[in-house]
Amino acid sequence: QQGVNTNLFRIKVTNKKIEKLTDVQGTIMVTGFSKDRRRYVYIFSDYDTPPDVYTSPVTSFQPTRLTQVNPWVEEEIELATMKVIRWKSVKDYEIEGLLHLPANYQKGTKLPLILNIHGGPAGCFTNSFRASYHIWAGLGYASLSPNVRGSSGYTDHLREGNTIHQGDGIGKGDYWDLMHGVDKVIADGYVDPNQMGLRGWSYGGILGGWTITQTDRFKAASIGAGVYDWSSEYGMGFNHDVRLWHIGGTPWDNPQAYRSQSAYSYVKNVTTPTLLIHGMRDTTDTEGQSMLFFTALKDIGQVPCRYLRVPREPHGFREPRHQRIRDIEEIKWMQKYVRGIEWQPWERKDDKEEKKEEKKSK
Repeated sequence: QQGVNTNLFRIKVTNKKIEKLTDVQGTIMVTGFSKDRRRYVYIFSDYDTPPDVYTSPVTSFQPTRLTQVNPWVEEEIELATMKVIRWKSVKDYEIEGLLHLPANYQKGTKLPLILNIHGGPAGCFTNSFRASYHIWAGLGYASLSPNVRGSSGYTDHLREGNTIHQGDGIGKGDYWDLMHGVDKVIADGYVDPNQMGLRGWSYGGILGGWTITQTDRFKAASIGAGVYDWSSEYGMGFNHDVRLWHIGGTPWDNPQAYRSQSAYSYVKNVTTPTLLIHGMRDTTDTEGQSMLFFTALKDIGQVPCRYLRVPREPHGFREPRHQRIRDIEEIKWMQKYVRGIEWQPWERKDDKEEKKEEKKSK
């Protein structure tokens, strides 16, 4: 991976020379090789091309397309446009992000914004097909997806930028990377600063939760599968890397660091209507974290909040029905609090049948 694009390279075992095989704008993922190792199979997508399977000889890049799984997407839907933008952030970091706009966007029009925050923290946003980009654009939003410090695909310096060894830990420099990115799209005339929401999952939920304790500029937040109090998560979830690299020590030896990097410590500052979502079988970031943050928001009583607890789901939702419920509730929340719209989901032919099945299951 190089920035938002992923290409293929070959290393010769005799001299360890690295040779670049492809130079595409998009994302390539190799999934297998032919029995004689003369060809490989890969999946390719970019921001407006859904994933499909291709093959090529190993010696040179000569792609042959094998599938066209979703031709209707390109033929029947107005897809978002996308551009890669860059901005300067604190400590002289250059941050890169994806800006998606509606297909019919007119220059100078100020749109409502969805700020996307990726997981990881070593995840990243790539030039690949994500339905959510096009859904938000279809609803009239711009969406900004920053690769903040801590993201993979750039340099070791940027990857380690939110560790205690190089930076200030989580919720510090990476938070300012988000804010400076938002400032840029406002200054460039794309975004109405009075209509902005944020959404994030996993580390995106963690940083999203932190963000709404530090600023009041967002009208709505949807945060899922996050950690909001690091001390109570110690030993519960799969977060050993976070405490080693991003916080340091233990809650009893380094209590101030655990408190100072927990959104829960600043929950009284939240002025953003907040939707929390968590799978009840999440063992990565445990479900009690969202209950903790939700209970605090309810007890304080300053903002509208809702908690969607989803049965049977681990860290990443697997059941299509639950994925749809999550997406619908998130859109409803953003439309209501960012734009003041009471939004109803699009009708589907099988909605009535689904409701019948729900009644049977109860």
